[in-house]
Amino acid sequence: MVDFRPVGYVIGILLTLLGAAMFLPFLVDLAEDRGEWPVFVQSALVTGLFGVLLALACSNGVKEGLTIQQTFLLTTGVWLGLPLFGALPFMFGATEARYVDAFFEAMSGLTTTGATVFTNLDTMPKGLLLWRGILQWFGGIGIIVVAMVFLPELRVGGMQIFKAEAFDTLGKILPKATTIAIQISVIYLAITMICILVYFSVGLSAFDATVHAMTTVATGGFSNYDASFGAFKPGAEYVCVIFMILASLPFVRYVQLVNGNQFALFKDVQVKTFIIVVLILALVTALVVYASLGFDGETAFRKALFNITSIISGTGYSSADYGQWGGFLVTMFFFIGLIGGCAGSTACSVKVFRYQLVYASVIAQLKQIRSPNGVFIPRYDGRAIDNDVLSSVMSFFIFFMVTLGIVAILLAMTGLDLITSISASASALANIGPGLGDQIGPSGNYAGLSDLAKWILSATMLIGRLELLAVYAILTIQFWRA
Repeated sequence: MVDFRPVGYVIGILLTLLGAAMFLPFLVDLAEDRGEWPVFVQSALVTGLFGVLLALACSNGVKEGLTIQQTFLLTTGVWLGLPLFGALPFMFGATEARYVDAFFEAMSGLTTTGATVFTNLDTMPKGLLLWRGILQWFGGIGIIVVAMVFLPELRVGGMQIFKAEAFDTLGKILPKATTIAIQISVIYLAITMICILVYFSVGLSAFDATVHAMTTVATGGFSNYDASFGAFKPGAEYVCVIFMILASLPFVRYVQLVNGNQFALFKDVQVKTFIIVVLILALVTALVVYASLGFDGETAFRKALFNITSIISGTGYSSADYGQWGGFLVTMFFFIGLIGGCAGSTACSVKVFRYQLVYASVIAQLKQIRSPNGVFIPRYDGRAIDNDVLSSVMSFFIFFMVTLGIVAILLAMTGLDLITSISASASALANIGPGLGDQIGPSGNYAGLSDLAKWILSATMLIGRLELLAVYAILTIQFWRA
């Protein structure tokens, strides 16, 4: 019998913190003087009261550590429970959203997907805009901690390959998981503050700089404007590219940097591969845009670099309607979204390291075929790859493709066309944000989808954000019999 009390206690604490966070947009709305501030008072009281009661009810079951079952339940329960209450301001506020829309927006925020059902963002109360940014900022730091502390322990999707190095700085093993979580949180906050200052220096208002820094560092993509980064001057796009890339790199490397290992980031094969891929794809896109659309050289490069980085990192900002850039680039953008950033970052999707592991395995197999008597061991970054890691990665790819297909079929059954169904499935599962087509493309949103489609996509965002296997394990009979 699973003891749910430790799980409930942690979720209760986090809900209490979520309720406390609602007082920040309350202050913004109070200063804006549009009469929207009661929305966050009501939401904070409901969320905080439920969180406190849940934590108190489960406090007698708190233990020193969690079992594997409890850890699986906690990782899934947090990302399911917080959106339930994070949706309240959207229901009570100026948007007056129905719960399905409010939950979709909150889930999209906390999973840093960036898909939105709201229009007229330019005139939305600042408190709600800030709340969208806060949700994504919390989701960004949350997924880093989960990826570096929980998922390796759960042996999910090959993440166990980072189990040792996640706690290794300067050759020393950190004593507790909480230590690295605290260091990552401080670094995450520092990068966000620097991003705010740089955005402000290139012309964004203090409010826009703050919200967009939150959603940039979280690689979330919620913007304060319907035009996204098309509403800003060109300098903001270059700043955004820099911080999207920084957020897509392994945060454990930043921990090693601040602890004295100056070459930790630059020696990481995952980091080098990611940056090279971004640059190559950006150059190819810039050449096509320059040749076919008549942009000048700088504009073509800037638009290409910005939108490529936004899609591959799963951020989901846009500075142009790349859906109009031609069939070749639209197809390429679809597959770019399935690459993702580095493990242990705020970036989404499959992640670069999994492709590297599959490549290493394929090369070893080809060598084995050519030389049957030889011994060829797949290696990652100079280290031998264990069979259980490869098995975990292969399982991830299989579940990813099967889930992608099933969700696309379910969406098609709700009445969506083929392109919208497939791209919406990929966008939600890889936590990218915008899809393809006129309805959910970079110039559209998800408001026109049916309620059933929104519930399907909300579940898909959760599954994708938690690396699929962490959620699917809970659905097996063996999990509950263990």
